[in-house]
Amino acid sequence: MSISGLYDQELLAGTYHPHVTFYYFKQWDDFQMPEAHAHHRVEIMYVISGQCKVTIDKDVWTMKKGQFVLIDAHVPHQLIVKKGKPCRMLNIEFQFEEKTGAFPSIKELTEENTAFQDFLTRKKMYHLLHDPNEVYFTLKNLVLELDEAQQDNQLMIKLLLSQLLIHIAKLAAAADCEDAAPANLYVKKTLDFIHHHYDCDIQVKDIAAAVHLHPNYLHRIFKAHTGSSVLEFLTSFRMEKAKMLLLHSSIPITDISEYIGINSRQYFSALFKKHTGQSPLEYRNSIDKWKREETEEEEDKNTQIGT
Repeated sequence: MSISGLYDQELLAGTYHPHVTFYYFKQWDDFQMPEAHAHHRVEIMYVISGQCKVTIDKDVWTMKKGQFVLIDAHVPHQLIVKKGKPCRMLNIEFQFEEKTGAFPSIKELTEENTAFQDFLTRKKMYHLLHDPNEVYFTLKNLVLELDEAQQDNQLMIKLLLSQLLIHIAKLAAAADCEDAAPANLYVKKTLDFIHHHYDCDIQVKDIAAAVHLHPNYLHRIFKAHTGSSVLEFLTSFRMEKAKMLLLHSSIPITDISEYIGINSRQYFSALFKKHTGQSPLEYRNSIDKWKREETEEEEDKNTQIGT
């Protein structure tokens, strides 16, 4: 039995070793995969020199010398290398097979290393990381051992593979700590921009440009911090502003959409009803009715006191 992905629960319940199924050094130039592809193995793509562009799911990244990406099984990805700008890479693909021999299983390794255990429970589609050289040297030594393909070097292969995964786990944990503060800052900048420009005809791409982030990356960190996408938050914020204007102003309903950055009155009405269960007119009428009832109750109280 074999396991393809990093986050299969059986990996931490059973006894499995990582097993390399494919590896190569290659220099790419003027290359683009026809379309994104996915496979049943975990892949590490390491840039030795030059640079390339990698699309993973819907994210697009430029990778340079000393950077690598670990992509989980079944995650769509695509490699693009520009003409005249060659990129030399080292790739390995691996899966997990049932333990043989005395070398510790993945489960046993996680019991001795909390960073590795956390890494295997994080459930991220990929990790894009910068290498302080330790990963490359481990990768290169692993490939040299794999090239020999002798029975008596299987222990060294397992050792190097385990060392590689533990190195990556530590780098991923450190990167998460470093990213947390900037991510918080970008989310705050995004909120500030929405608060100051919700009345303008802005889209997610405009907000991303204002905070100097790729729209897909902004979407990911914003949702991780707020639980909503940027568009969901912007729409909800606009609806709250519309409710306030309907409640506290005499602005004609036909003009409300212009005050919250929505150019189409029909689209505004549809959004408002979706969020409140009422049309803007129904909402204002219900508020007016509530105000009248409150006024009448207050007058009744005053009358009773006077008598």
